[in-house]
Amino acid sequence: MVKVEFLGPIGKAPVEMEAKTLADVAEKLKEDGTVKEWLPKCAVALNDTMVSDLNTPLKDGDRISVLPPVCGG
Repeated sequence: MVKVEFLGPIGKAPVEMEAKTLADVAEKLKEDGTVKEWLPKCAVALNDTMVSDLNTPLKDGDRISVLPPVCGG
């Protein structure tokens, strides 16, 4: 089981799911209308390390953070 948290303006509570790779997580999140529109714009961190490869393997207890774009100064 992995935990997926949504930061910033996405405004969704964390969810837990079974997933073997980040691609599995992405497919499941695409089923959620409120998250689906954010996915193409967001960065992803796995246990506080930025990742970009959807084939990244996951293990029990991993934490995935979905990071929307922000601007500021």
